[in-house]
Amino acid sequence: MDFRFIHLDETDSTNRWLKEHASAENVVVTTDFQTAGRGCGTNTWESERGQNLLFSILIHPSEIAANKQFQVSMAISLAICKALGQYIGDLSIKWPNDIYWKNAKICGILIENTLRGHFIKDAVIGVGLNVNQRRFFSNAPNPVSLWQITEDETDRMQLLHDILACFQQYLGKGIKAQYLSMLYRRQGFHPYTDQGGVFMAELLDVEDDGHLLLRDELGQSRRYAFKEVQFVI
Repeated sequence: MDFRFIHLDETDSTNRWLKEHASAENVVVTTDFQTAGRGCGTNTWESERGQNLLFSILIHPSEIAANKQFQVSMAISLAICKALGQYIGDLSIKWPNDIYWKNAKICGILIENTLRGHFIKDAVIGVGLNVNQRRFFSNAPNPVSLWQITEDETDRMQLLHDILACFQQYLGKGIKAQYLSMLYRRQGFHPYTDQGGVFMAELLDVEDDGHLLLRDELGQSRRYAFKEVQFVI
């Protein structure tokens, strides 16, 4: 898979920019600063100018069925973990696709797919990865950067190319077992919260369409879509 690279000194959102400048090519857009970087829903992303990896990938995985589109999420999550694994251990994926170091968030991912019939037409994958930022000032509960862990500067562009290489290795492959093995809190009972309040549960599975399956302490199975349940950290 060949990519065309575009760098923007500043933009509101690399995801939005890619969607507005649609292309038949595979494109990677990077920026030094986002004025409206965001996560899922109304979440925002704090990033000091020129210190982190802020990028979006546009691909056209037309062979991936719409009901299997979570494959894209698994592939990019595993790719980032593998690339970061050159520098640090204790990495995991907090369902659906936050990248954690121990109990702190080092990377957020926002994926926006466009469907054509029963298949994916376009996938825009936005990534905010904390690389060289030394301090965080927002009210985000648990950010961490690669620099804070290693106390070393990291070449952001080399890390980006490593992520893209790993992503191509994973995309379209049978990677669910690897994804499950990397999940945050994949063993034992842990606290979660949904519209009914806080409860203890263990992780059972993630379905092909991305739904999370939990089993609570009463032995009842619980099934959740994105944003229907939160981890209590």
